[in-house]
Amino acid sequence: MAQPDFKTIANEAKRLDQLQSLVIHQNGEQLFANAFRGPALDTPVNIKSVSKTIVALLTGIAIDRGIIEGPDQRVLPLLGKSAFGDDRDNLTIEHLLTMQTGLDSTSGRNYGAWVSSNNWVDYALNRPLVDRVGGRFIYSTGGWHILGAALTQASGHSLHRLAQDWLGNPLNIVIPPWVADPQGRYMGGNDMAMSPLGLARIGDMVLNGGTIDGEEVVSQNWLETSWERRGLSPFSGDLYGYGWFLTEYAGHKAVYARGYGGQMLVLVPELQLSIVIISDPTLPARGDGHFGDLEQLLERIVGWVEA
Repeated sequence: MAQPDFKTIANEAKRLDQLQSLVIHQNGEQLFANAFRGPALDTPVNIKSVSKTIVALLTGIAIDRGIIEGPDQRVLPLLGKSAFGDDRDNLTIEHLLTMQTGLDSTSGRNYGAWVSSNNWVDYALNRPLVDRVGGRFIYSTGGWHILGAALTQASGHSLHRLAQDWLGNPLNIVIPPWVADPQGRYMGGNDMAMSPLGLARIGDMVLNGGTIDGEEVVSQNWLETSWERRGLSPFSGDLYGYGWFLTEYAGHKAVYARGYGGQMLVLVPELQLSIVIISDPTLPARGDGHFGDLEQLLERIVGWVEA
């Protein structure tokens, strides 16, 4: 296999004004790493909704350890909440993982009101039902915050401690505390901070079947289950599993985590390729803008690595 054209990769990436850093690993080895602008590669940065994929990994670990019964466990009893007497009573861990809760979104134009409320979990649970539970994909950070609260309730530990103990410590990554709700529960699904190099190490672990340095972090069975088709994003048109979007780059199946502004962790299992992209978290990244540019860059990177 020929060496990728790193000079071309650097030039392609650098011309994207919103892109701050790019890290490429293959088989656990660093092929390319550059911070073109913004924080250094070893500095924790806001990974925005890539946090959702991290919470999905933590959920898998909780299931592996018997802390959560499984994807079919009902959510309301786990949280100690009374029944609503409607379809909400059927909410399971899986519905939170796949964003198929049926509840109206707390994201987009609804985000400000949600995070201004005095109880983020109750606010998210009390959103109107706009579809059946288990129905269409409705992008919403509120469901992930409910999931984070469920992990905290079941384990007796904060989401931050779980992230540091279950992912940070075995991977030698520092995960600093992030924003919490009025009850002190760390936000599930947004605003985690992690360095680009640390995020790439998570990608390496996932591609290695959930193990790092011979230690199992999360079961391979959970990872395979996470990459099964569950829903469809109406925004990108990509399929969705348990916290991962499913797509293809240069003819190779890939999965990715995506956060506002153009934060991405992209995995191409066939090539054992892990790609981290960090962008300006204050600017949008739409399909006809920065995110579309990133998709083209990823196509070229995968093609270069494969060549």
